[in-house]
Amino acid sequence: MSPTWRGEPPKDTPPGPGGWALALLRGLALTGVLLVGVCITLPLRLLEIVGFGGRRRVTPYVTQYACRAAMGVLGIRVESRGPQMSGAGSYVANHASWLDIFVLNAHRNLCFVSKSEVAGWPGIGLLAKLTGTLFIARDPRAALEQRKLFERRLLQRDRLLFFPEGTSTDGQRVLPFKSTLFSAFYADALRHEMQLQAVTVIYEAPPGADPRFYGWWGDMTFGGHLLKMLGTWRQGRVRLVYHPPVRVDDHPNRKSLAAQLERQVRSAHPCGQVVI
Repeated sequence: MSPTWRGEPPKDTPPGPGGWALALLRGLALTGVLLVGVCITLPLRLLEIVGFGGRRRVTPYVTQYACRAAMGVLGIRVESRGPQMSGAGSYVANHASWLDIFVLNAHRNLCFVSKSEVAGWPGIGLLAKLTGTLFIARDPRAALEQRKLFERRLLQRDRLLFFPEGTSTDGQRVLPFKSTLFSAFYADALRHEMQLQAVTVIYEAPPGADPRFYGWWGDMTFGGHLLKMLGTWRQGRVRLVYHPPVRVDDHPNRKSLAAQLERQVRSAHPCGQVVI
């Protein structure tokens, strides 16, 4: 089981009458966006299984547009800068919230790597499976099996994105990167052509709000956090900084590779140094 970052909980106030009305309207619109995305994805996924041997050639574009629409419904502005990765590769990013999934999917065609528990979450688990999420059980006894599964998806040229911190935070820090999953990139069939691109995710709270407004951590509930997002009139923004891709071959081992990508993420994050 993955560790959970603990920190001082936020002091949130429930939305007023206007906030509840806004939350209802946005909730209905968000549900509609996701349902349309599911209805389009299901038949296309069947075509991918039949025509492309299961490789995701079309459905990531549906996910991308659905996530862009979802961010529009929430009213959160997303800005991005940095180079576009070409060729075989994957992404890594710092992790602050469940919102990361929508934010990052809205700007790149990718598949997430998530802890196995998410597969059983009502609604969210189904969406994650449909969009190609790779579920990892963080159990040392299953390490070899998980690595093979990871390698298989990389060989299929899926653009995987994972969070090396292993847990979400309040968005005001970057935790040390764990290097375990990076070992899959050193398989003989992958290491000479694979590259990784680091992404720094920076949340800026709405004016006057707690700087940790978008963070989701510890024992915070998904429902309560979602309600806060839906019921807030004036939202903040998210900035994505894509760093130059790093070739696996340029690093002798997974720890060196993880350290380089962590440095890149920190270089654009307001926290900069290690804050635990």
